[in-house]
Amino acid sequence: MKNQTACFTGHRYIPDGQVDLLSERLAMAVGGLIERGYRYFGAGGALGFDTMAALTTLSMKSQYPQIRLILVIPCITQADAWRAADRILYEQIKARADKVVVLQRDYTRDCMFRRNRHLVDHSSACICYLTRTTGGTAYTVGYARRRGLEILNIA
Repeated sequence: MKNQTACFTGHRYIPDGQVDLLSERLAMAVGGLIERGYRYFGAGGALGFDTMAALTTLSMKSQYPQIRLILVIPCITQADAWRAADRILYEQIKARADKVVVLQRDYTRDCMFRRNRHLVDHSSACICYLTRTTGGTAYTVGYARRRGLEILNIA
């Protein structure tokens, strides 16, 4: 299954002027992997790129009914402090996901780190939106590279 699984990682903030182009690139990257036999797509359920990736995967299921969205959530309380509109969208994505993996009940300092490693450890490709050399996304892409994943940076 790992050789048919791709994960997503990216920044929470996407500049308004880049959303449409990034959406196109994301759909092309996902479509390309599907054409190569990828079936499972893991997203972390965070705001920003994770949400965009999950929504893209869900929208592509009408054209590619064989694909599955696996949502890997670091902790049950992940969205508790989010704005109401973001929480509603998060719950809609969770309801439509084919599988939801919850790594732990409560937030801890390392729960996001554990979520990112879980996504990478169960994948053979990583679609990312990486524009900075530091931070969680940079760490996750570096970890994916060290683990031998194919990296598709759509930034």
